[in-house]
Amino acid sequence: MPIIQRQITSSLQSLLPKYPILAVTGPRQSGKTTLLKEIFPSYRYVSLENPDNRSFATEDPAGFLRKYDGQMIFDEVQRTPDLFSYLQTMVDHSGQMGQFILSGSQNFHLMERITQSLAGRVALFKLLPFDSFELKQEGLLSDWKSMMIKGFYPAIYDRNLDPSVFYANYLQTYIERDVAAVTNIQDIRRFRNFIGLCATRNGQLLNLSNLANESGISQPTAKSWLSILESSYIIFLLQPYYENFSKRIVKTPKLYFYDVGLAAFLLGLRHPDMLNDQNLTGSLFENLVIADILKKNHHRYLLHDYWFWRDSNNHEVDLLTKRGVSLDIFEIKSTQTVLPKVFKGMNYFSDIAGSKIKTSTLVYGGQENQDRTQYRVRTWDDV
Repeated sequence: MPIIQRQITSSLQSLLPKYPILAVTGPRQSGKTTLLKEIFPSYRYVSLENPDNRSFATEDPAGFLRKYDGQMIFDEVQRTPDLFSYLQTMVDHSGQMGQFILSGSQNFHLMERITQSLAGRVALFKLLPFDSFELKQEGLLSDWKSMMIKGFYPAIYDRNLDPSVFYANYLQTYIERDVAAVTNIQDIRRFRNFIGLCATRNGQLLNLSNLANESGISQPTAKSWLSILESSYIIFLLQPYYENFSKRIVKTPKLYFYDVGLAAFLLGLRHPDMLNDQNLTGSLFENLVIADILKKNHHRYLLHDYWFWRDSNNHEVDLLTKRGVSLDIFEIKSTQTVLPKVFKGMNYFSDIAGSKIKTSTLVYGGQENQDRTQYRVRTWDDV
């Protein structure tokens, strides 16, 4: 299969001459290495996952950078933390733009090193699994129920893998390699169960106490494990919007998976015909849409922030973003029929936010876009 074009390409190419270092983070198997080798063919590539390379960079970073002194891609660079201060000295001395490209799948360690040593010298990017636009351009996008099961990881498409086989192996590899590299988790079985319990809370307000109790762990441990899942791009927490339109606003984040296919796998769903629970389908559809919007935001380098809004009476807007002082709001429903009740949440929010609302969009499970007087109605893949 030909390489699927990634939307992030143009931003990477345009910022290469403007920063000494580019850094690309994202989950394992999101296509970072393939992309960087494809769009920067003149750059040499070194994987620091390789024990020999890692040993060289760790034991003799100065000698390592004398050998690999420019136009380099360093992959899994978070594995060699001492290298970052040497990179800082090197790019400050040379003044060259586009000298190094760093990539890594552990955002916590990578960002920690960048903040400490490379602030102001690096342009940061996130490459996530495919977004709907990228697959649509190649004719690989199917109906949303099928996409929920298949997910968006490149290997599934590149190698025509059974999603269940891919996700089973992905979880095992992730737990054995990435988790072990971040923290000393004694009970791997319990951690695996914790990830599964996160899937059952997909699209819900995060109740840390409840999650910890059901997992059989302490709240501090649950908080630590969530942080690991976040930093490895397994889950993300969508934060509430705090502007005080109402005095009783929910201030707890909602939990989502970056890849809805992984969430579906963890829930035991193996075929679209198994999506017959309306509540389960609704939460997965919401995850599908929100994750796709966030992926497009990162891949197009739009730099938008997103939130949800809910008050104590359960009036809710599923997603919102700011443009200046204005707000774009979104309601997400898996229904294929547009009935007046689906606008209820946006109507309520519009009444209290007034002129701050710029656009109101219903994202639904149907197949046709509509431009109504007050609302935009969009299919899930056209937001």
